[in-house]
Amino acid sequence: MNRIIQAAALAATLSISASANALTIEVQADKPGPAINPAMWGIFFEDINFGADGGLYAELVKNRSFEFPDSLKGWSKISPSMAQGRLSIRDDNPFKAANPHYLRIDSEGSAPFGVANEGFRGIGVRKGEAYNFSAQVRRIEGSAALRVELYGSDGTLLDSARIEEFSSDWKQCKAVLHPNDTDAKAKLYVLVDGKGTFDLDVVSLFPQNTWKNRPGGLRADMVQALADLKPGFMRFPGGCIVEGPRLSGRYQWKKTLGPVDERPLLVNRWNFEFLHRPASDYYQSFGVGFFEFFQLCEDIGAQPLPILNCGMACQFNSGELCPIDALAPYIQDALDLIEFANGPVTSDWGAKRAAMGHPEPFNMKMMGVGNEQWGPQYIERYERFSHALKEKHPEIALVAASGPDPGDDRFKFLWSKLRALNSDLVDEHCYAALGWFLANTHRYDTYDRNGPKVFMGEYAAQSVATLSTKNRNNLETAIAEAAYLTGLERNADVVRMASYAPLFAHVDAWQWTPDLIWVNNLAVLPTPNYYVQQLFSRNRGDRVLPTDLKDDVGPTTATDNKPATLFASAARETAGEIILKVVNAARSGTEAAVRIDTTSNVMARAVAIVLTGPSPDAINSFDQPGVVVPVESILQDASTSFHHVFPANSMTVIRFKAQ
Repeated sequence: MNRIIQAAALAATLSISASANALTIEVQADKPGPAINPAMWGIFFEDINFGADGGLYAELVKNRSFEFPDSLKGWSKISPSMAQGRLSIRDDNPFKAANPHYLRIDSEGSAPFGVANEGFRGIGVRKGEAYNFSAQVRRIEGSAALRVELYGSDGTLLDSARIEEFSSDWKQCKAVLHPNDTDAKAKLYVLVDGKGTFDLDVVSLFPQNTWKNRPGGLRADMVQALADLKPGFMRFPGGCIVEGPRLSGRYQWKKTLGPVDERPLLVNRWNFEFLHRPASDYYQSFGVGFFEFFQLCEDIGAQPLPILNCGMACQFNSGELCPIDALAPYIQDALDLIEFANGPVTSDWGAKRAAMGHPEPFNMKMMGVGNEQWGPQYIERYERFSHALKEKHPEIALVAASGPDPGDDRFKFLWSKLRALNSDLVDEHCYAALGWFLANTHRYDTYDRNGPKVFMGEYAAQSVATLSTKNRNNLETAIAEAAYLTGLERNADVVRMASYAPLFAHVDAWQWTPDLIWVNNLAVLPTPNYYVQQLFSRNRGDRVLPTDLKDDVGPTTATDNKPATLFASAARETAGEIILKVVNAARSGTEAAVRIDTTSNVMARAVAIVLTGPSPDAINSFDQPGVVVPVESILQDASTSFHHVFPANSMTVIRFKAQ
């Protein structure tokens, strides 16, 4: 119903025209400018807000190998009144030495006795779908069976399976559960039915419906939301988790390869970062490791952009430094990663890639050195990385850091040094109020065209303030970002890539807001900000077209006395279409004359895609996901010169087909 009402309102708005007009948008269609990077608009994944475990990684069991410091975190004892038994965590003769702990269940047999797993803020299951249970099991004594059961949030039994064949050695036991109802907060029970003693490890519950139906794979609806963005690149795995609070807690890509039950657990940096949003159950199982990241990039057509630790822990935490004379292993990790991604199967790391099922190279073209570092210590380390990597792999573009703020002294120092080092790309970050984004649409107009290129690697307009738990992904923030992105597009010769951050957030387990995509255990919720990113990515174009926005006085640039509220950029596709993007940040509709300066004919029939909503603070919710969504319509009167009213708080994409 929301889409119908919105479409009707837009149709009425789009039909308005007038002969007098103070604003003019002029597109010089016959004077194409710089090429737009095919990977211009992308995504940035970090395991924050339960983005991987409990999110993208489809595993439904939390602490499946009992490796959390609190070994039974996520588990609870199931002991009916007549049941007698004991639970203990052991590490003698484990299933895998890399994850040495396991659970022993010793049941006296008077009644079923065992454990329940709560999942990640519950276990989301859907009626009629199939879920693969598996566990490594060793029977120590007795002849009892195991019962595997799913219970709904209200205590209803959703399905049950019985396992009766075991070994005195570790053996994987399996069952398939088909819940008879949909429940977002279910629990998994593993019970000993009878008298006996069992050891359990790697207890798992996976939906069969994963992305591309890969066993042990990714959550299908979350990946589909990424694919629908048509991202040009994906930056991974972070973010501050790359750095770690100390170097011992940094992300080490080599430990994320191989069988998942051999990947050692690591505490997530966001487990303890914020006192106001603690997450004591937030750990990294690395079920989504570097192989899976590269595979995901390939699946969704995104260029991979891995970020590696440069020998510096997070400077918001310890700021621990690896001594310069001990930096060689960090640099070797980077060299080995290039071989893993691109090397032939005859190379050491190329052979490891092939053994994981991908003999073809991943064709990695770029790599980040450090995440959000600053200061002379970073330059000293970056310079050594750059020298070693460029000497052996000049084909790999390097992304350098410029700190956490887009204009402070740290930023200025780094840019001066990185410019002198002739860096390929400089990663700028900005989490700021709406006004910053509206005031900085011309930020890159004066950047050096011959210097390093810009990667706007993390940006997000804050509706309240950075780190505020009250921030919301509302229409107003999305429109401010859209205005800013027109400036990035106009300067595509300087700005080569951009991505919003953070990407995912679990509605019941987040540490940071705002975020591009919200999820719960059963659904995915794109935000207005998501649709802005999608509109730019799906309507990218190949070449920038010069675009002037003027009023009766002159160019509509922001001043202290007259802030700009209308913003525009344009591009041309090789196939011939002209794509005009117009953002109206005003609280009322704004009329403008649109002029396409071209010697070619432009069809009178054009398509308009409009993103707007009922008010600036409008949001999408799981109950009402369609409040702010793009709506497409036909502009019957469009030509090389026409009048148009751009709705309040809106982004409009108009596609003209040139003959």
